[in-house]
Amino acid sequence: MQPIVRIAENLGLSDEALELYGKFKAKIDFTKIPERTSPGKVVLVTAISPTSAGEGKSTVTVGLSDALKRMGQSVVVALREPSLGPVMGVKGGATGGGYSQVLPMEEINLHFNGDLHAITTANNALSAFIDNHLHQGNELNIDPRRITWKRVLDMNDRSLRNIIVGLGGPSHGITREDGFDITVASEIMAVLCLAKNLEDLKERLSRIVIGYTYENEPVNVRSLGVEGALTLLLKEAIKPNLVQTIEGTPSIIHGGPFANIAHGCNSIIATKTAMNLADIVITEAGFGADLGAEKFMHIKSRQANIIPSSVVIVATVRALKLQGGKHKNELKDEDVEALLEGTKNLMKHVETIRAFGVEPVVALNKFITDSEQEIHTLLNWCKENNISIALTDVWAKGGAGGEDLAKLVLSELDKPSNFSPLYELADSIEQKVRTIVQKVYGGKEVVFTENALKQIRQIEDYGWDSLPICMAKTQYSLSDQPKLIGRPTDFTITVREIIPKLGAGFLVCLTGDIMTMPGLPKKPAALNMDVDNDGQAIGLF
Repeated sequence: MQPIVRIAENLGLSDEALELYGKFKAKIDFTKIPERTSPGKVVLVTAISPTSAGEGKSTVTVGLSDALKRMGQSVVVALREPSLGPVMGVKGGATGGGYSQVLPMEEINLHFNGDLHAITTANNALSAFIDNHLHQGNELNIDPRRITWKRVLDMNDRSLRNIIVGLGGPSHGITREDGFDITVASEIMAVLCLAKNLEDLKERLSRIVIGYTYENEPVNVRSLGVEGALTLLLKEAIKPNLVQTIEGTPSIIHGGPFANIAHGCNSIIATKTAMNLADIVITEAGFGADLGAEKFMHIKSRQANIIPSSVVIVATVRALKLQGGKHKNELKDEDVEALLEGTKNLMKHVETIRAFGVEPVVALNKFITDSEQEIHTLLNWCKENNISIALTDVWAKGGAGGEDLAKLVLSELDKPSNFSPLYELADSIEQKVRTIVQKVYGGKEVVFTENALKQIRQIEDYGWDSLPICMAKTQYSLSDQPKLIGRPTDFTITVREIIPKLGAGFLVCLTGDIMTMPGLPKKPAALNMDVDNDGQAIGLF
């Protein structure tokens, strides 16, 4: 690794804009960076419906940025921060892999400059303020049964989904039901990622609805008067982090909401900072185009006025075979028939991106288990269906393995943008959800439970119905049923609950059995993790 001050110098960052966190990490004071008259163009990396281990979206994102740098382009990669839940669970880290990684991998995947801990602290401080308000006389007349704000922890822990607080008698607070979400699902995470500056952060925090009174009137953070304290806890976390790839490409990593239960994009501040520092910004959105990319287009693009100039869809032979009906334990076996059946899933994601007015490029992320026949078959299929595709081997070769992809992306950057959202904010809640289900998922209809319909009427009464939609849905299927693979049709999505997130500025629609606090698998990745006598991490991936 190069000293981070050298990476900053090459990027044109002034000393006053750089706050060192050791030799290889830094935070960027974005207020010290002048705005460019012609900001850098944004390339969004998304994917097809993934396997449980993921398809190397971060690996391709990093490799593409390294390839562009090798070709003489001015480029910065902007990623999300990893959550300890999946790091210790099944997916591992989120820093790429092989020769296409951001460094220092161990520190980024663990406690990385304290951002997620600050978000956890701010979230739980708000919970403490709420319970103290109840204990000290409840001046706001908050109904303890209608408190919607939950505590958070940056770990998969199913046992904390539903808890009771305030046990032990009068001196220990008001007894009530509560629960935990994972930190990356916290509204404060979304607020941090969608805020434009410190002032906007405080304003958004003040709008967060924490529950309702006995008269069913909403209570927000401003009513409690603690938005200043919460902002104080986040004043360092709001600054994006600067690191580097193996090949020395500047990397800005900031914010980490999941895309299946949150909006799945890194912070607006990080992306805007990158756009002011480079001609090309490579960023990602979590999971498939039905989740992170859709939310990038409808939420982040709207709030930040960031329009993607190109979109890359990461596909793998193994994910296509899974979507084609191959058992997850047999994905290493050659199966051209299952591969071709799985291309129906790829085609839907391509059509989704095209519906937004952007022509996608497919990156075939190569795995060592892919057969030559499978690779050849997919390349030919894309050619026959007029889909641009590049075999991408950045895991094994770094930036050199991504130059074909980089050439296709550069050709798209020269074309005029026809980007347009799929729904208008003035559309009804039902119509916005129906548009996503039909145009993005390929479903037939939406069913709202009685509870969800009641919540819609309430949201309309409060005047919150003009907010965009953030769907909470399984990542494994285009539907809300994880085992409904490929490209299902005529399916119905069931919305069981709608949660207003006024600070973030969207409405979360919970579908299926999606959980905002995941659980650990039977054999979590943590079983293979250790540290040697020199303090070096073992088994972290």
